[in-house]
Amino acid sequence: MEKLNIMIVGVGGQGTLLASRVLGNVAMKMDYDVKVSEVHGMAQRGGSVVTYVKLGNKVYSPIIEKGEADIIIAFEKLEALRWIEYLKEDGTLILNDQRIDPMPVITGKAKYPENIVEKIKNNYKNVISIDALQIAKECGNIKAVNTVLLGILAKSTSIGKEVWLESLKENVPAKALDVNLKAFEAGYNA
Repeated sequence: MEKLNIMIVGVGGQGTLLASRVLGNVAMKMDYDVKVSEVHGMAQRGGSVVTYVKLGNKVYSPIIEKGEADIIIAFEKLEALRWIEYLKEDGTLILNDQRIDPMPVITGKAKYPENIVEKIKNNYKNVISIDALQIAKECGNIKAVNTVLLGILAKSTSIGKEVWLESLKENVPAKALDVNLKAFEAGYNA
């Protein structure tokens, strides 16, 4: 693999940073050069969070420009819409079809956009939309949305499943490991 540009976008508290750590660890296990750049907005208040992960034979910068992302993993659909212009024309969007109202919507100063998934699908052909929150619930913990989405990502790469599982075991706290492994499997098999 020459290079792969992945963006992980979501709302503070959804586990995007853990997902980026797992992904970066997977890349290192495969002996890829990897650069990770975390941009934290107002993460602690439910604000937008984006992480750039670039991996390949040689990576010089962690930043992904508009139109350069091979894959965007969106933990929330408004965040998918906010960052979609970074996706390559033939790139893949892995989208958790979940709505989390941002503060301007909660306070009534803005409206949450309608038909987000349909709008994105009208302009991008490689969209995997899934209710990762429901799958995480069924696995035993709504906080496992991130590993459901990582399972979907893992299935779409050429990197062996065992490498992903090993990375999860190294990065997920022991008390949450079982539910996260179950969530990863559910995403992988979705």
